[in-house]
Amino acid sequence: METRDLIDKNEGKNLPYQEVFEVTSDLIEEISAALRQKNIEQLDYLLDPLHSADIAIIFEQLRGEDRNELTAYFGPEMNPEVLTELEDNALDQVIRQMDDQDVVEAISQLESDDAVDVLEDIHPKDRNRIIAAMPDEERLAVEEGLSYPEDSAGRMVQKNVITVPGSWTVGRVIQFLRTEEELPPEFYEIFIVDPLHHPIGMVSLSQLIRSGDLAPVWEIMDTDPKVVPADIDQEEVAHLFRQYDLTSMGVVDGDGRLLGMITVDDVVDVIDEEAEEDILRMAGVQETDITESILEASKNRIVWLLVNLGTAILASMVIAMFEASIEQMVALAILMPIVASMGGNAGTQTMTVTVRSLATKDLTPSNVKRVIGKEFAIATMNGAVMAVIIGVLSLLYFDNPLLGAVIAVAMIINMVMAGLAGILIPVGLERINIDPALASSIFVTTITDVIGFLAFLGLASIVLM
Repeated sequence: METRDLIDKNEGKNLPYQEVFEVTSDLIEEISAALRQKNIEQLDYLLDPLHSADIAIIFEQLRGEDRNELTAYFGPEMNPEVLTELEDNALDQVIRQMDDQDVVEAISQLESDDAVDVLEDIHPKDRNRIIAAMPDEERLAVEEGLSYPEDSAGRMVQKNVITVPGSWTVGRVIQFLRTEEELPPEFYEIFIVDPLHHPIGMVSLSQLIRSGDLAPVWEIMDTDPKVVPADIDQEEVAHLFRQYDLTSMGVVDGDGRLLGMITVDDVVDVIDEEAEEDILRMAGVQETDITESILEASKNRIVWLLVNLGTAILASMVIAMFEASIEQMVALAILMPIVASMGGNAGTQTMTVTVRSLATKDLTPSNVKRVIGKEFAIATMNGAVMAVIIGVLSLLYFDNPLLGAVIAVAMIINMVMAGLAGILIPVGLERINIDPALASSIFVTTITDVIGFLAFLGLASIVLM
């Protein structure tokens, strides 16, 4: 059954999420075939029902030439929202394939925060050329947004925000909302400002429509409007939204004047980006996407692989210190990877929980000592359980009680040290303003390997030799 037949058949029915929204491999193949055949009617048939986010996924999954052909198919009719959904490398290729005037018209139709989001992700030469061709009003808004630090609240600001003076009545505000042509596409609160455009309050739409027409808005407004400075990090913004269940928030400049607002849909994207960034950094990988070239992906990963190589050499030097002991008892070579491996796993577990807790502000200076104590107890308990298991297995297999005792003690030592390293290293890096997600894994792995080999081989040399 063809994709469009499935769409027609399912129209009007309540279907599971994936059946309705998933971009399938069959759909990609049908679109690719239609592009090669230049079958415009078939492309219209397949693409017209799709959401802009689905079209962005199709762009990302098509090969280079097919992607160019799809860009040419849309031409000046490209939905601007598609550009906001594209990953960086796919966006660059699509922008370069489009006519400059089409790009300018598409970006000019976007809200200021979305326009900034698109432009900051493309090549600087393309960005400057496009900005220079934009209408003055849109160009100034975009240039102001790009002037703020990357990943700051200023980059997320939607300039189109509703502001009214406190002296207006509810009825006048409602009439204004009915007649004003340039309202934001989505808004949840109205900001009350003074003559200098400083926010002095907020009124939710629900509060507004439940109030009498003659009531002045200053009587019903929340006198503690939620605002943040434009230079605050977007991760802090996301934390505030999550902490206080906000749907929108004001952004002010250095003089306290209202610049615009941030809405929850943008914050959802930030939460996703920050979580992805933490995961990639913990694996020693830079921000990337599946559409980049093999060379670019290799360059992004090689640096941390070289660092890992250095730490592996350090661990091998520790092993070399006990070369004579290993030669005398081959069982040591068989068992020592177990100690290091278990310590590494235990350290990674603790480190992952710690890094995520730091990112979500669940781990703070006020509770860090208690959490360290808790992780120490967990590591000791798990270490004792693993020590009993590996000690008994070693005794049964090698028929050597001392060897079983040595690996059991080494296991406890390494797992306790791994647990402590897994929390102390991220916390320490956070204290000196280094992203814990970026460097924690290297230090934790090194410590667990070195301590594991030292504990096991050192004890073995003392007790068994």
